[in-house]
Amino acid sequence: MIGYLKISEVSKKWGISERRINTLCNDGRIEGAVKFGTTWAIPEGAEKPNDERIKSRKYIKKN
Repeated sequence: MIGYLKISEVSKKWGISERRINTLCNDGRIEGAVKFGTTWAIPEGAEKPNDERIKSRKYIKKN
């Protein structure tokens, strides 16, 4: 498809794993990503979302 990239192409471009990109797509964090069967199509101009996972090993306690 013209104007869209495969997960493998985006993985190389952004420097993160294909599995992580798949998770971001499933969570709706990549704007404009479209699923065709079992494959995601990601717009060429899509921006890498911020990594919101906890990296400090300090977990947030919810009351």
